[in-house]
Order: sequence, then structure tokens, then C-alpha cells
Amino acid sequence: MLLGEHEHALDDKNRLTLPAKFRQSFSDGLVVGRGMDGCLVVYPRDGWDGFVESRLAGLDPLSREARQMSRFFFSGASEADLDRQGRVMIPQLLVERAGLTREVVVAGLRDHLEIWDRAAWREHLNEVEGSAELVAERLAAKQD
Repeated sequence: MLLGEHEHALDDKNRLTLPAKFRQSFSDGLVVGRGMDGCLVVYPRDGWDGFVESRLAGLDPLSREARQMSRFFFSGASEADLDRQGRVMIPQLLVERAGLTREVVVAGLRDHLEIWDRAAWREHLNEVEGSAELVAERLAAKQD
């Protein structure tokens, strides 16, 4: 399980060293792509396949919204492998789209990672922490 928040830095070649505790999960490769809320997502290759199968594969290609979501996720996705130092190269287009600067946060979210610009992450957390109880209550009410 991928858990925790880790501060890291992109190097001059847009390489990110993944936290050591996450590397085994990505030993068979990974997919990095656009995420929601202004971040990037990183899935193990088989995790990406599961995400696509459960959330995207069943979308109707005749639906405008389905096409938009497919374009959003697939056109920005890139397959990669970790190098010997546990680094992954983040494509420049994705760096720009997520507004990443040198200082980033790698957050574990159970089955995938998110990569955030550090300042944007802090801002996002402030928003989330201010409304987490209300969101939890709304989600719990939907379960009933």
C-alpha cells in the first residue's frame, strides 16, 4: 500500500527520485499522467491497467464527455521505468501542465502516487483539512 507524504525535488532533467519505500511497487514499470486537481498521477503498470478497466474502458465513445475524459487521461500519459537510482523522468509537458517547480511532494494514495508542486500541495491540504469532516459526512450519507 502506498502511503505518506514525502518532499522531494525534480532535478535539471525533470527526474524525480521516488521514496525508497515505494520503489518495489514500481519495479515492473509505471505510468505517469495528468491527475485531477492540478497534480500528476503515477500508477504501477498493472495498476494503470486496473484503473483504465474499472473507470475508463466502459465509457461510451459516442459521448462527448467520455471522449473528453479519454483524451485527458490517455493523451497525457507516459510509460516509464525507474532507473538504478529509483528515478523516473517526468515529461516536460506534464511538468508544465501540473505547474511543477523544483520542489515537489510525492503523496501515496493507496494504489497510486500523486506528484504536486510543493506550494500547491500545501494550499490544497489547507482546503481539504478545512472541509474534511463535512465531506466525510456527505459521503457517509450516500452509503446509507
